Amino acid sequence: MTSSSHAKFDPSRAREYTEQARIGLAGYDACHELSACILSAALAGARERRILVVGAGGTAGEITATARLEPNWTFVAVDPSEPMLALAQAAVEEAGIGERVTFVRDAVSALPAEPAFDAALMIGVLHHIPGDADKARLLEDIAGRLLPGGSLVLAGNYRAYDSEPLLQAAWANRWRLHGASEGEVEAKLARIKAGAVPPASEEAVADLLAASGFTAPERFFSSLFWGAWHTRRAT
Repeated sequence: MTSSSHAKFDPSRAREYTEQARIGLAGYDACHELSACILSAALAGARERRILVVGAGGTAGEITATARLEPNWTFVAVDPSEPMLALAQAAVEEAGIGERVTFVRDAVSALPAEPAFDAALMIGVLHHIPGDADKARLLEDIAGRLLPGGSLVLAGNYRAYDSEPLLQAAWANRWRLHGASEGEVEAKLARIKAGAVPPASEEAVADLLAASGFTAPERFFSSLFWGAWHTRRAT
């Protein structure tokens, strides 16, 4: 993340993240579990793998699910937000896998610029990066740290929110189902739309990946504005 994007995740927002993320994304846990399953299937054939987790702060659901499935894999979890990273560290310790996860409070660009990872996971990050140039730069930073042919599982919102009024109305109903008042619903949608810039379409996601050194993505999960894809660093 850039400094402007990660600054949104201050201590107060970090505290509410765990609950609100599961309301905002119908299928939150399923997406994280499927991401682990996809990555395990894509990297089958070797017991030990080293995984980069980008924007790891929060529930650490992608780490804990993957670690359960692959007990010999290790993780480097990168996030510039200290409050969000603290949440992830607590979740990892609670899961009993702390010795397998190295936490780095910084950007991906701060890591050594060498292909040191078998795969990467980036869930719920790209739509918080403000522009296409910065999005591409982050993806390039990831590609440069993957081994040739290494996998990337990418997940996040895509499509402009106001371009899909039916999906936006259904999204608002998610909060109503969980007890939010009309004022709270309006405030949540306004904050999301003010603070995130998703890629314009699934084709835009594919274009960003191609320009950053990745192969054509394969989508394996979808929920309203959210999508999840598997791709590889081009060899």
